[in-house]
Amino acid sequence: MGMFSFAKDIGDKIFNRDDAESETQADANTPAKTDEPSAQSVANILLSRIQQQNLDISDLKIKYNGSTDTAEISGKAKTQADREKAIIAIGNVQNVAKVIDNIDIEEDAPESTMYTVKSGDSLSKIAQDVYGSANDYMTIFEANKPMLSDPDKIYPGQVLRIPKP
Repeated sequence: MGMFSFAKDIGDKIFNRDDAESETQADANTPAKTDEPSAQSVANILLSRIQQQNLDISDLKIKYNGSTDTAEISGKAKTQADREKAIIAIGNVQNVAKVIDNIDIEEDAPESTMYTVKSGDSLSKIAQDVYGSANDYMTIFEANKPMLSDPDKIYPGQVLRIPKP
């Protein structure tokens, strides 16, 4: 349990927010969208994102505060890995700056390190730094599936789980 920080301007853009200025109007009679999604609708989108990860978390609940860009997650995870994957699944979303974790874990295990990708990083470079072998990049890739779909598709600012060696 704790609080995790993320780069709120980086990540998957899964809901439209603050886009009114960038939208172009189809014609002069069509107003630009200025309504922000409600905190409940954002929480529902984040909940759906976690459910798509097929994680073993019961009683999963998400609250979202749009004024602080904070998501709060609670429930009971089967494993430490499920807990951590849920945290990064919602933290790696644009306009989420913090995740407050209130997930209980059934099977205790060591926590992974959370690593923020920097410009020029690759999974093999990170594996070399952490594990001493670039060939261990698949350990990091597997630990972040299904959020990562390809070992070559990481971006600066993204937060990854790095399991203990």
